[in-house]
Amino acid sequence: MAWYDFWKQEKLNPAQEEIVVSLEGSGPIGSREIVHNYKAYYEYLEVVNRAVNMIVDDAAEIPLRVGEPVQGLNSVVKGVRRSRVDLLLNKEPNPFQDISTFKRNLIIDYILDGNIFIYFDGVSLYHLPANYMDIEPDKKTYVQGYTFQTSIDYNPNEIIHVKENSFHSIYRGTSRLRAAQRSMSQLTRMREFQDNFFKNGAVPGLVIKSPSIISEKNKERMIQSWVTRYRPDGGGRRPLVLDGGMELDSISNVNFRELDFESSIDSANKEVLKVLGVPPIMLDSGNNANIRPNHRMYYLETVLPIVEKMIKALERYFGYTITPDISSIPALQPELRDSAAYYATLVNAGIITPNEAREALNYDEVFGASEIRIPANIAGSASNPAEGGRPQEQEEN
Repeated sequence: MAWYDFWKQEKLNPAQEEIVVSLEGSGPIGSREIVHNYKAYYEYLEVVNRAVNMIVDDAAEIPLRVGEPVQGLNSVVKGVRRSRVDLLLNKEPNPFQDISTFKRNLIIDYILDGNIFIYFDGVSLYHLPANYMDIEPDKKTYVQGYTFQTSIDYNPNEIIHVKENSFHSIYRGTSRLRAAQRSMSQLTRMREFQDNFFKNGAVPGLVIKSPSIISEKNKERMIQSWVTRYRPDGGGRRPLVLDGGMELDSISNVNFRELDFESSIDSANKEVLKVLGVPPIMLDSGNNANIRPNHRMYYLETVLPIVEKMIKALERYFGYTITPDISSIPALQPELRDSAAYYATLVNAGIITPNEAREALNYDEVFGASEIRIPANIAGSASNPAEGGRPQEQEEN
């Protein structure tokens, strides 16, 4: 054990124990999200389904480049070869899943629950559904362990945990959909109202009038009689015979345009998209001149931050530098051009080598490009090419 490992175990944050107790309490820390509700919204509401799928698909298809070991980082696991990490993150995480399916599962968890849990058995990576995972806190070591479905225990060094932002917990993240709970609930209620309205044969309601006072028992009997005879789901409409001077009026002053809730639905949809970080224009059909800058901003502000959070957790776990390969994303080509111009300036100024620039741009090294270029205007001798100067032009005879 190195001296700094002993120091890290003994020199703890003095407030650590109080933080764990006051913020988390005692016992295992489970999911704080109503994931089954979010899943229902995801399956039932078109805007949630489309936006979540868009983020998941775009983030999952970004390749990850595994580079050199991170200098000064004490990784969680040691001895895993770089080629193995590259295989796990880009081709085959485990014998049962392809990399695309694996990443999609992770990112769906991140959006719905605010957390990602990955189990590494020393050979393969496995996704653990976040809403079934409990974290066992420890006042001194921060995490004592993890438990899946209250029965399967994992050591802290077997789990890679990616955590979304949260003000409620130092252990678990918060789902992005929580901020859209009100809007999604409104959309669900409006949709249910429309469904029930048309199930009712598009008849908004009936008013039964009586000149005399009716007992509660008789009211209930008449209501049940109407429900029994009037079966809109079966298509039947049997007339209801009323006696005692009662009258039956139909509510006909209904504005069917208002029943569409077009304005309210549009407003709630925009709120959901705003929370998820998806520009509304990206879900609209047709050609729009503003879609390109919005597409670029969507990648920069929504997709890449999710990928970067995963990358930081993976870097700390495996100890290698990991970067997203955005070269195949059309929306980010301007970023690549700007980066290429920036590094070309550094190379031409003699600050970095061409191969260092290529590494920063996620390209492989090439032979003969590992030397600093000396600009001609600061070279030692303008007549000596070996010192970076320009060769003199030969005089004509």
